[in-house]
Amino acid sequence: MLELANRRIVLGVTGGIAAYKSAELIRRLSALGAEVRVVMTAAAQEFITPLTLQALSGNPVYTSLLDPAAEAAMGHIELARWGDLLLVAPASADFLARLAHGHGNDLLTTLCLAARCPLAVAPAMNQAMWAAAANQDNVQKLKQRGVHLLGPAEGEQACGDIGPGRMLEPEELARRVSELFPSQRLSGRRVVITAGPTREAIDPVRYISNHSSGKMGFALAAAARDAGAQVTLISGPVHLATPDRVTRVDVVSAREMYEAALARVQQTDIFIATAAVADYRVKNSQTHKIKKQDNKGQPPVLELEENPDIVAAVAASDPHPFTVGFAAETREVEHYARQKIQRKGLDLVVANDVSQSHIGFNSDHNAVTAIWADGETQLAEASKTQIARDLIVLIGEHYQRRQKPNGA
Repeated sequence: MLELANRRIVLGVTGGIAAYKSAELIRRLSALGAEVRVVMTAAAQEFITPLTLQALSGNPVYTSLLDPAAEAAMGHIELARWGDLLLVAPASADFLARLAHGHGNDLLTTLCLAARCPLAVAPAMNQAMWAAAANQDNVQKLKQRGVHLLGPAEGEQACGDIGPGRMLEPEELARRVSELFPSQRLSGRRVVITAGPTREAIDPVRYISNHSSGKMGFALAAAARDAGAQVTLISGPVHLATPDRVTRVDVVSAREMYEAALARVQQTDIFIATAAVADYRVKNSQTHKIKKQDNKGQPPVLELEENPDIVAAVAASDPHPFTVGFAAETREVEHYARQKIQRKGLDLVVANDVSQSHIGFNSDHNAVTAIWADGETQLAEASKTQIARDLIVLIGEHYQRRQKPNGA
């Protein structure tokens, strides 16, 4: 299982003999699915070369705060924003002291000040240095600020002393790092999500659509990504930024969304249909703008035809992914949702009452009921971000249950 799938880790390497372990640590983190970028202090480069760590990480190694090429684009700030975790391993006594006192006199300490992601340190130093009162004061300051302390381990040290101060072994460090993140319930799974409205053209300047904002689908895409999935988001016309590390496919009409979904169905493990797809399209749509004077004062007559049912087609494919539908209703919500499960062959339906103006369409909050063949659970009103996280946990549980129907 790739416990660190989709995770970005900035690895800081400081000066000390334990720097040689950083090479193996990069390999271990990468094997768990993480992307690693390395920052080295000047002292670290005396123990291991940037070229070695670049070859192992597959990314350039950062060594200087005053690199003109990088800083022209405020490179250190971008790197601070990039990471999901800033891990310093090994973390020397000097680095811990500078970090505890807020120094920003090199690239690594500057990143620590600028980063908004969690910060973890893996101390590595002589056992007497570790036990020194000044060092322990620095460690306590960092703990109080929420810095994660990984180690140190006890044992024989390079100087011949025995005691606490050794950096944790790379395998143990990688495991401890993975535990800092939420469970990767969908690690390695391929998830396709449809989101937003569709637009059905009347003529080149007019269309039929609905009030869907796409917020629920985009929140689900981010939550699935955080659970370790490879996420493709098929979106109708919305004004939302694509979640980081999510592949976005833009469409306009229901037919375009249908084609995009069916083209990916054989490479999909879980399909989540949050899009508010138009049931009908205009059969007699015009290639030129309809002019009022051309109709002799009479309103144009729009002839409608049914759009393809995307989620039903996905559920009917062979083999078919675990298929989740959404039911936006204004009355008898559970009744219509259960009908949808049976009629379309879905594994799960998420139903919500869009007649309530403070939740649902265009709102940042929602309240839903997740319904399956022999059960249901209600998710009380919360932000769509939180609802999405809870739904991904639930969907992951049901997906695993379908994979192992006998509890094997």
